[in-house]
Formats: sequence, C-alpha cells, structure tokens
Amino acid sequence: MPDELGDRLPTLGADARDAAEDALAVLARADERIGSRGRYLNHLLIRSESISSSWIEGNRVTPKRLAIAELLHHGPRQALGVVANVRATEAAIAELADRTRVITTDDIVDLQHVIEPGLARGLRQEQNWVGGPGWSPLRAAFVPPPEADVPRLVADLASFVTKASGNAVVRAAIAHAQFETIHPFIDGNGRTGRALIHTILRRTDALRNILIPISTVFAGDTDSYVGGLVGYRADPPALDDWVIGFAHAAERAAGNAVKLAEDIAALDHEVYGRLVALRRERGANPATPRRDAVVLRILDTLASDPVLTAESVSTRLGASPQAAHRALTELAEAGVLGRTKDQRGRLICWTADRHLALVALTERSNRVGGDDTQNRKPRLGPPPPT
Repeated sequence: MPDELGDRLPTLGADARDAAEDALAVLARADERIGSRGRYLNHLLIRSESISSSWIEGNRVTPKRLAIAELLHHGPRQALGVVANVRATEAAIAELADRTRVITTDDIVDLQHVIEPGLARGLRQEQNWVGGPGWSPLRAAFVPPPEADVPRLVADLASFVTKASGNAVVRAAIAHAQFETIHPFIDGNGRTGRALIHTILRRTDALRNILIPISTVFAGDTDSYVGGLVGYRADPPALDDWVIGFAHAAERAAGNAVKLAEDIAALDHEVYGRLVALRRERGANPATPRRDAVVLRILDTLASDPVLTAESVSTRLGASPQAAHRALTELAEAGVLGRTKDQRGRLICWTADRHLALVALTERSNRVGGDDTQNRKPRLGPPPPT
C-alpha cells in the first residue's frame, strides 16, 4: 500500500539530486541538438519506445512488421498490440502534455483503454498480482493495493502528474514507479505507466521537440528495472536508488536519440544522391527533382512514414494515384524502397528498409547495452576482431 504523493517532490540525497540534474541537462541538450527535426523523427522514436515497452511485457515485434501493421491495419496480434502502444504514447504527448490541463483519473483510464481496447474501460474491480501460479496471489512476486483503494491512489497520482514544478526527471521517475505500484488495471499497466513518463517530460518542458525512448533502456536490463521498482516499494523505500537508475536510463536514451537523428540525416542525404544518380543515368531532365515533385516529397518524409502504398501517398500528399505509383516505383528502382509482397506474390506496400533498420539498431543498442560483448561472449556470431 503506497503512501499518497501529494503535489511536492520528496527530499532526495545529494547523489540522487545530482543524477537527476545531470539527466535533465542531457535531455535539454539532446532536445536542442535535434531541434525542429524532431517532429519528423518522433514517430520513429515512438515506434522504438513502444517496441521496447512491449518487449518488457514479453511482446516481440520488429520495426518493419509494426510499421506495416500500422499502415495496413491488420497483421499479427503482437504487432497490432504494439500499434496500440504507439497510439497511446502519441496520445499521452498530444493530449495530456498541455500544462494548463488538469489531468484526471479519466485521462489515465482513457490512456490505458487505447492500449488495451479489448478490456472493459475503467479501473480494476478485483485484486490482481504479478507472478506466482496465476490462480492465487500466494508466492506472487508483487501484490498491489486492494481494488477499493485504487480510485483514491490514482486520483492522487493524477494530481501529482498535473504539477510541473521541480525536477522533471524526479517527477517522472516517481510517477512511473507509483503507477506500477498501484497497478490500477487488469492489464496494460506497464505500457500505460511508461507512456505517462512522456506526458511529464513534455508538460514540464524538459523536452519540447522530441520523445526520448527510455523504455529501450529499461528493456535492456529488465532485472535492474524490476529491482528498482521493488526497491521503491520497500519500507523504507529505496527512492534515491530508483531515481539514480531512472536518470541514467534517461541519459542513455537521449544519447541514442541524438545518434538516430544524425544517422537518419546522413541516410536521407545518401538516398537523395542515389535518386539523382539514377535520374542522371537515365537522362532525366532535370536530374535533380523539382522541390514540389512527389518523389522528393516522399523522400522528405521517409523517417516518419517508412511504409507506403500508392493510396497512402496519394491521400497524404494530394497526388494522383498514378503519380504516387510512378514515384514509388522510381524510388524502388533507385534502391531506396523495397517491395513487400504477400504469400501470393502480390505487392502490398513499399518499405524504407534502411530507415527501419536504423530504428531496429537503436532499439537493440539500448536493449543490449554498451558492454554486451565486453563482459560476455554472444551466443551466435563471429569471433571478436584481434
């Protein structure tokens, strides 16, 4: 049974305060470095965040499969589940990040319902638990508060999330751990609680342009993540340790977001060059596409829309279906897009595989951690270079 939070941040030790301040500065620098490019990268970052948030829950899906399911509105159940997570994260940023808005229990319930639309909307009306045999809380790893206390605790948490004072990293860390301790829903608690992190970082102005995929770091060491939550629930709570771990995860995620932005910019420059080279080789006039050309407008948005159909391009860019198809075909012939076919060999979409691969690499880099092969030999793969 956690204590209510109230509005103010608790007093922390010097190490935790310093770690939170350092993380806040790193987030601000990353946000500034990426700047206005963030609006083009956010959907990639949200995909990376949602993949890893679902990875923590045991739901495995690749960035490509996720993007295809998102565009075509059908696919494997796991992919559709992560699509729901993408939409919930976007909703957390777009709807709840306005700092003039008072966040309520209904807002948190709505957020969870986007993630788990198959469940009845509302807070849980029964006792739940984590781990153990499943049919009984005996030997469970964690038993949250009884259902009768959930409305009171969620209302208190909503008030805490509404406030924007103090260090945003500390507020986000505490709000997330408190949410997971309350465990207010039958399912979707982990993904909803991690979506709330982005609400706080945005509404406190810790981040203005970008989303930092912190779940990719949590997924890299779930033992430490779960251990930190267990420590937060101890009596007395290991609050400083949790804040320090959360702050370090935020720093690593910020660094990887900057790296992804730089890699995307370099890739965009490279694929533009490949398109111009193909057009020059074919004697196109002009070899450099006009600024309003459909093919160039597609290139400009591959980071945010890496899976396309002629219909989606036509609708989004206001081009004719024929012009959209010609542009997609030209990009495929230039090696910029790949063709994805169904089991019958019919073309279903075009995919910017190299953009999607960068998301997979970023997500895996965070999840694996920087010392993956330093301290343990990978199960598969070539020997290390000498």
